[in-house]
Formats: sequence, C-alpha cells, structure tokens
Amino acid sequence: MASFDYDAEVRFSSAAPGYWSGRDVSPGQWADYRWHLKNRVQRLDRIEEHLALSEEERSGILLTGTKLASAVTPHYFNLIEADNPGCPIRRQIIPRVEETFADSHEMTDPCAEDSHMPVPGLVHRYPDRVLFLVTDRCASYCRYCTRSRVVSGVGEQHLETQWEAAFDYLENTPEVRDVLLSGGDPLLLSDARLERILSRLRSIEHIQFVRIGSRMPIFLPQRITPELCEILSRHHPLFISIHCNHPRELTAEVREGLERLADAGIPLGNQSVLLRGVNDCVEIQRALVHKLLLCRVKPYYLYQCDLIKGSAHLRTPIQTGLEIMEGLRGHTTGYAIPQFVIDAPGGGGKIPLNPDYVVRSDERNTLLRNYEGKEFLYPEAQELGSLLM
Repeated sequence: MASFDYDAEVRFSSAAPGYWSGRDVSPGQWADYRWHLKNRVQRLDRIEEHLALSEEERSGILLTGTKLASAVTPHYFNLIEADNPGCPIRRQIIPRVEETFADSHEMTDPCAEDSHMPVPGLVHRYPDRVLFLVTDRCASYCRYCTRSRVVSGVGEQHLETQWEAAFDYLENTPEVRDVLLSGGDPLLLSDARLERILSRLRSIEHIQFVRIGSRMPIFLPQRITPELCEILSRHHPLFISIHCNHPRELTAEVREGLERLADAGIPLGNQSVLLRGVNDCVEIQRALVHKLLLCRVKPYYLYQCDLIKGSAHLRTPIQTGLEIMEGLRGHTTGYAIPQFVIDAPGGGGKIPLNPDYVVRSDERNTLLRNYEGKEFLYPEAQELGSLLM
C-alpha cells in the first residue's frame, strides 16, 4: 500500500461544507438531519457533479434500481475523494457493475434469517435473544449490505414486520432476554416511533437488555440530537452498536454525536466489515480502533464479509483477517481489539476466528506462542492426589 500517515488518519476533521460550499446551505440546514435526508445524493447527474466516475461505477449506478438503491447523505458524500476511484469511502457507497455478478457460493440470504422467523420481522436464531427488523430503510446504502434482499425497497423481497404478532411472541417467549433492533436503520425512525417501540419492549418483564444496531451516527451524526439521547436514556440498560469501517468516517461531527450518546450513559460498540480496498490492512485497522476509543466506542466485532450476491469484489481471504488480528494483539491495548468472526453461511451464527497461539497441548502441559513468536510452557491443572504422589 502507499505510505500510511497514522497521524492524519486519527485526526478529527469536519465534513462541512465540502461539496455543498457555495450552494446556499445555511448552518441551520446543515445541522438539521431532516435536511440531509431530503438532500441525499441519488441521481447519476448529481454524483457526476462531484465525482469523476469510472465506467464500472456509472454502469453500477444505472443498475441500482434492480438490486439495492443508491443514496448518500450530504455529510457522508463530503468524505468521498472526487478523483480517487480507490477511495475507501467511495468503495463502500458508490455502486459498481460488479454488484451484478454472482458466483455459485453467494446467496440472497446468507445468514438464513428468513428461515429463523417465528413471525415476520423477528429473527430468533440464538436461544436467549432475537433480532427485530423494524424498518427496511437506511440513510445511505452500503454496497455489501447483508439484507439487500429487503433493504431500500428495490430488492428481491419486501420486509414485512407484523408488529403485534412480534410483540405477542416476545411476551410469550420468556427465554428471550435480549432484543436487537435493526433493519434497515432503527434511528431513521422518528423519536415518537422509537419511544413507542422501546416502551413496549420495556413493558415485557423478562427482556433485560435492548440493543440498537445503527450506522446513523456515521452516515448522519446530526440525527444524534439531545432529544434523541434523552429518549434513549429512559430505557436503560440500552446498548448501541455502530458500524464504522475506516478512520476517515470518524469526523469531528461524528465524534460529537458519539460523545452525546456516551454522555447519556449508553455503552457503545463498533462492528466493522472487512472489505477489500477499504480496511484490509493492519495499519488502517489500528488507526480505526484507536480512533474509535477516542470516541468512547469499544471495537466489538470485525466481520468477514458475508456471502451476499454481488460482493466478491469487496470480500477478502479469511487469512487477511487473521493477519490483522495478529498485528493488533500485543501491539495495542486489549480494549482496542475486536473479535474477528464469520457469520456462518446458512444460519450457523457467529464463529470466532483467531490466530493459532496454541503450539501443542497434552494432559500435562500446553505450549503457547505469544505475539512476539516466543514460546511459553503452561502446566495443566492436576488432580490433588496426583500432585501428592
């Protein structure tokens, strides 16, 4: 890769005004998340005003009505390098014609969520927790979206959530103690709608934890208003997992939004997806996890990219992820190290992957390797009687 400037990557810069400079956008409009949603960049002509598109990108944009819609918030659009087709922000959000290609291993529903729905919109795969799909829309659309079959309204399916049936199922399934709100992006819902959903969940005695998965703090930090934070703070214990893949996504505005959430007492974790040409080297991952900690966000998961149709150009070998984990462990604080996982194809759930630190093991000893490659012998626990013989 080209020379890497760590200090530049961990610096917090403002995303404004960028492309919107001289376009009569007032500070009040820029601070209003509703303005950003109304002015998302979607059409080819608007994109070409700022970006020098390749033929692969232009063809991809023209085909977005058949697989996954294209939309970029003004905030996030400002992060794209206009003349760099390899820009890591651009690769995540600008369609490419490669999305129309599919190999024999790729799937429409790689995590088999549809087959684990006791009622439409509610995925119950793990014994004590459920995934609650509350919307099919996002502020912007990631080109590797696992739920592209239902997200954005132009895919192969339409999301159906039967609200009362979902709440009835939760009320009558006492083993469920943890509910994850996802979609789409739950924070795209209005404050009043979120309040109603959270209040209904909190009325169910056996539900202990509520989590929200959202990319809104990254795509549209203006959405993280004091009013939203106040609503969320009324429903503790509540956790939010954000989705950030590259340190440049963590702008000054994003940091301010994340700090508002943290100040409201909400524990924050980050889920990244390992993507070719975006974050597939240890230098970028190290800058990302350090910058996340500066935003008071714990790196949580690093996902191997799911086998979603049309994602081959963004997927990396599994070995790449293992090498990144090897380059983080022992070289930075443990708080900064996510768990590298694969969401097993066909609905097998998350499987953790780690470099092999066990050299060999028997009933008496285990030989271990540390981050420096040095080996250490650890004696296995023995029955007390055998120790006295």
